[in-house]
Amino acid sequence: MFTPGQRDRTRARLLAHAEADDSITGFAYTGSHATGTGDRWSDTDVVLAVRGDVAEAVGRWTAWIHDEFDARHHWDLDVGGTGVIRVFLLPGWVELDLTFAPEPEFGARGPAWQTHFGTPHEQPPFPPPDRNTLIGYAWHHALHARICLERGRSWQAAHWINALRDQLIALACLRLGLPTAYSKGAHLLPDEVTTPLESTLIRSLTEPELRRALTATITATAAELDLSDPQLAVRLSPMLTELT
Repeated sequence: MFTPGQRDRTRARLLAHAEADDSITGFAYTGSHATGTGDRWSDTDVVLAVRGDVAEAVGRWTAWIHDEFDARHHWDLDVGGTGVIRVFLLPGWVELDLTFAPEPEFGARGPAWQTHFGTPHEQPPFPPPDRNTLIGYAWHHALHARICLERGRSWQAAHWINALRDQLIALACLRLGLPTAYSKGAHLLPDEVTTPLESTLIRSLTEPELRRALTATITATAAELDLSDPQLAVRLSPMLTELT
């Protein structure tokens, strides 16, 4: 695994390369590095303001990163919009997330932003997830977990049970004003939310165990529904109970 020094040297070389590139008019850190909350394991999140052809800049920077850092792989994170988020894996498991933004889209969408050069433009904040959609995914995943159990598809049932737990965690984080994406706020949830979730973990792929885990997950989901949307819980909780 990488050392903090290795990661910091990578950041310094990225900044120097951006300063020397006439097509890059802005450079900012996002994520934990921008807020001073990063730790030994934090990755590197950078936003570049691109003047001109974004695709050309992405191709040129990708070639340079592979040559300069011996990158082992890269892929694009699809988040919509006209910019590109390209994620690189460097030796030592250094992760580099580079956002190439057209100049008008260079700016903070949340509190995690630190400009090194360039002029940020005001951007709309990232919207929180829609509560109704999270609830919809929850009952959808519960239903499909039960159907997979009836079909004898243990691995697929396990997938849906775990996915249901993810929606439950997101709902609780949304209700309490915590980060919702990738369970980033899960460690901040109170014990009364997380302790019941321990029983939702699947210990084996036997049918009795999967049914036990599904029942525990649905029970926890119904409890969260009572807090997140009590009126909807009156309609959905009895139907969820039918799946246990």
